Amino acid sequence: MSESDQQASAERIEVQRVVAAPPAAVYDLLTDPQGHVDIDASGMLMDATGERPCAVGDSFVVHMDRDALGDIPDLHEYDVTVVIESLVPDREVSWSIVGRVRPPIGHVYGYRLEPVEPGADGRERTLVTSFYDWSAARPEWKAIFPLIPEQSLKATLGILARTVVRRGRAG
Repeated sequence: MSESDQQASAERIEVQRVVAAPPAAVYDLLTDPQGHVDIDASGMLMDATGERPCAVGDSFVVHMDRDALGDIPDLHEYDVTVVIESLVPDREVSWSIVGRVRPPIGHVYGYRLEPVEPGADGRERTLVTSFYDWSAARPEWKAIFPLIPEQSLKATLGILARTVVRRGRAG
């Protein structure tokens, strides 16, 4: 592995899980601003306002509460703007964050979706890859990463799996 490949992998986390739902259902959840709140394992996302994104550059606001992490005593409730970086129906969604820090730090979160063989019960399934990438973050901020540990991304995938199935039953 080259030095640049090692640096890139040291600046990116990816986790995967097979979810018992079709890619369209997972994509629908991931492009719903409230869906971000519903699946958050960190406990920081309290609510969201704004419309479902339809194109790269679209945005919505997420209302945060850092007290859930207890890592920054003076940072409690605040808002961030989620700015869509990639949006491929039923395949991928990613976003950057614009918060209090200007210019933005430059990290990206996202999901890739791949259909996989149906389960034993015949239900459609999706391989969901969650990624968190700070390779393009501004150099002066790189030392703070990763802000969200791999375990939190895995926990969010577990909540996503449960939530997308429940939404499917309700719909």
